[in-house]
Amino acid sequence: MSNRSLREVIEGQRLVSGTEQMSVREAARRMVEHRVGALPILRGQAMVGIFTERDVLARVVVAGLDPDRTTVAQVMTHNPLSISIEAPLERALRMMRSHSIRHLPVLEGTLPVGVVTTRDALGEEWVRFEAEQDLEDQVAALLR
Repeated sequence: MSNRSLREVIEGQRLVSGTEQMSVREAARRMVEHRVGALPILRGQAMVGIFTERDVLARVVVAGLDPDRTTVAQVMTHNPLSISIEAPLERALRMMRSHSIRHLPVLEGTLPVGVVTTRDALGEEWVRFEAEQDLEDQVAALLR
C-alpha cells in the first residue's frame, strides 16, 4: 500500500464548500458545477457538516422533500469524520471502508482544506488495497 500523504493526494485541489443556510438545490448545483460529490459545510471557517450526493438521494429525493425549501443543515451529516492532511492515504481508505463513506474531509489543523474520495486511490493503490481487504475478510470469516 502506498504511504503517500493526503497532502500529496489533494495537492492542487481547491476546496469547494457550502453553508448551512444553502438550499439543497443550490448545494447540488454547486456540486455539479465544480464536479464534486460532497461539500464540507462551514460555519465561518469551521466545518460543521458534510453534504453528499448520497444525502441528496436518501434524505431529500426519497424522503420527498422540496430541494428549494430544504436547507443543507436539515439533511447534512453533522460533525462528520475527518482526517489530518499529514495522514497516509491508506488510513483514509480504511476509515472510509470501515464507516461505509465515500468522501472524507481533510483538515490542516482545524481548517478544512479538501476532501479525499475513494476515487483518489484508483489505479495500482486501489487494486492492492482491495486485494488486502479481501484477504482480511477471508481470514476474519475463517476465524468466526
